[in-house]
Amino acid sequence: MRTENIIKLIGVLALMSLLWGCGSEQKKDDLTAYVNPFIGTGGHGHTFPGAVLPFGGVQLSPDNGRNGWDWCSGYHISDRTIAGFSHLHLSGTGIGDLCDILVLPATGDFAEDTTQGGDNFMKPHWSTFSHAKEHAEPGYYSVFLDKPQVLAELTVTRRAGFHRYTFHSQGAGKVVFDLGFHINWDHPVKTMLRVDSSGLITGYRMSEGWARDQRVYFAARFSRPFNTFTPVKGGMKINGTKTEGVSTQGIFDFEDAGTEPLLLKVGISSAGIAGAVKNMEEIPGWDFEGVRRKAHDAWNRELGKIRIETPDSTYKHIFYTAFYHTMMAPFLFSDELGMYKGADGKTHHSGKYPRYTVYSLWDTYRAEHPLLTLVQQDRLDGILGSMMSFYHEYGLLPVWALVGNETNTMVGYHAIPVLADAYEKGLLKENPEEVLEAMKKSSMTDIEGLKYVRELGYIPADKERHSVSKGLEYAIDDWCIADMARKMGKEKDYLYYLKRAGNYKNYFDPHTRFMRGKMADGSWRTPFNPLYSSHQSFDYTEGNAWQYTWLVPHDVKGLIQLMGGRKAFVKKLDSLFSLNKPVEGENASPDISGLIGQYAHGNEPSHHIAYMYDYAGTPWKTQERVRQILTTLYFDDFNGLSGNEDCGQMSAWFVLSSIGFYQENPADGNYVFGSPLFDKAEIKVGGGRTFTVIARNNSKKNLYIAKVLLNGKELKRTYVTWEEINAGGTLVFEMTGKPVKTWGSDPSWSPPSMTK
Repeated sequence: MRTENIIKLIGVLALMSLLWGCGSEQKKDDLTAYVNPFIGTGGHGHTFPGAVLPFGGVQLSPDNGRNGWDWCSGYHISDRTIAGFSHLHLSGTGIGDLCDILVLPATGDFAEDTTQGGDNFMKPHWSTFSHAKEHAEPGYYSVFLDKPQVLAELTVTRRAGFHRYTFHSQGAGKVVFDLGFHINWDHPVKTMLRVDSSGLITGYRMSEGWARDQRVYFAARFSRPFNTFTPVKGGMKINGTKTEGVSTQGIFDFEDAGTEPLLLKVGISSAGIAGAVKNMEEIPGWDFEGVRRKAHDAWNRELGKIRIETPDSTYKHIFYTAFYHTMMAPFLFSDELGMYKGADGKTHHSGKYPRYTVYSLWDTYRAEHPLLTLVQQDRLDGILGSMMSFYHEYGLLPVWALVGNETNTMVGYHAIPVLADAYEKGLLKENPEEVLEAMKKSSMTDIEGLKYVRELGYIPADKERHSVSKGLEYAIDDWCIADMARKMGKEKDYLYYLKRAGNYKNYFDPHTRFMRGKMADGSWRTPFNPLYSSHQSFDYTEGNAWQYTWLVPHDVKGLIQLMGGRKAFVKKLDSLFSLNKPVEGENASPDISGLIGQYAHGNEPSHHIAYMYDYAGTPWKTQERVRQILTTLYFDDFNGLSGNEDCGQMSAWFVLSSIGFYQENPADGNYVFGSPLFDKAEIKVGGGRTFTVIARNNSKKNLYIAKVLLNGKELKRTYVTWEEINAGGTLVFEMTGKPVKTWGSDPSWSPPSMTK
């Protein structure tokens, strides 16, 4: 994009933000008014602005038709082209996929295209648009398309999309279903569209990409009869009521397009057309505003599970947009008939709980899922049960599950901390014995270096790439297995996995005091540069030694001992935040972003690090760093995230940390104190109970904790437990403007750790 266009775009977006903010202040009881779905659509946030319900199975959003990393969600704020509106999207991922069942209103004639299998058949009808004529709010999206002169409006139910198109030009108009639309990561392999005598439109799109075997069945109806239907195959118009092939389209002509708004409802299913029809029937009539209103109310109920008080409206916008983003995934996958495509490629019935998909577990086990155990307990049976269903179908617990596929993206087996954390909190209600067996089976394969974990206690750097990252992530997961086994009285399993949980020590070089790649002969990989990162084949996944040396959230006290004690540990940790040198390496990962020194908040392995000072007797330093991250790395604009949103993790960090705590160990149920950003936060936990967090004398300057009271009694520790939060009650932080260096300095105040 040219510089002058970027300047114009920023000006328009600033005006939009100002107008949007003014409107929100007029609706203080409407929490959706504080949500700005455009946050994260710029930079590398990779979010989408379209219509979706909380954890809903349809994400109806615009697609720019552009390939590239920053279009993983199908949309980026820098673009001014819309190729159509598709029904499935990913929020904040680092790889793109979905964008299925694309619909585009259009005018004019469609020329046939014999090149490239008809890839260019639709492109002449893609439309430019202006961000000044674009609007998004929870459950609703609208934009004016320049080329056909159409106002497009979108809203959703849980499993169906609802379109309203207002043609501003006189005469005929068209609506096109484009089943051949694809992006870099996803390509159709078989598509079909047909129309029956009643006007019911059905079909499917089979594709391969990041999800190697994706199946989307759909059913659709228009609010009034179309005049003609033209099927298209490979860019060529054909006769009949059906088209089938690799790339197909269907053109629906309306001679009276400009007389009144045209509505379209579309249901989708991964299991079959019957389920898609049933899903479409979630919208019984043609009351667009009624469906939009129900979507708005659904979001208001969910956002109301945490109510904050602050005089700073900007942070209200950031908070509620973050909270909104934590409810994009995992999303509903089973249809109204209870059917879904399993990881074994077969169709299954969900049973008594719905099935969910999109588990970005390398990211979300750290904060997203600990947040869900507080405010989404009624959904956990389905969310956890979906992991176990995946195990039954695939043979292993999910690593990165996507629409009935295992992508095996990223390292570790991080369904384990999610399940173990639920067990710790009494939220895993069924078959803990089977869950433990699934954990053990997933940890005992020979893939991704696990053979070496069993044989050597570490992964040799000359045998396996990303060896350090893999080994450290496995140690976290193995601690979770050990702790669950201990609570279940499985002594043999406990001792075995406890030993594996300590394997992180085998990567620690006491000379450099970094986690390093170790060769098969026991020597360290040389040469060694802790600033170096390679995106392809070095020892760290999307990071360097500075970031990964701290990846021991389950045993911070053990890491303190390795570092030489509290004083040495704090000095090294201070260096992480103060070393202002660039990350080195020709292929350094773009995920190393949001830097404070070498601390990289834009990527998840750093997310727990600021809280480690609490374990070393200097919680005032945690308070400084957490408040710095909250106020300098999150913004109320399209470029408001310092890295990929990653299915809610980036936002979940903000939600928890801004309230005043964070679950350092992903499965021990202890929420470690930081620095609360708000004067008051009321959290609706399970059973209708409320846990209230109050920060007295809170301000930009008064970021330090002087005292903490739990239900009126002074709390002499630097954490609160899930049981205490879940029981309801009141936590009071007494804030001050200077570090209280004695508060929390006694070792007895620090949070629990594997090393006692």
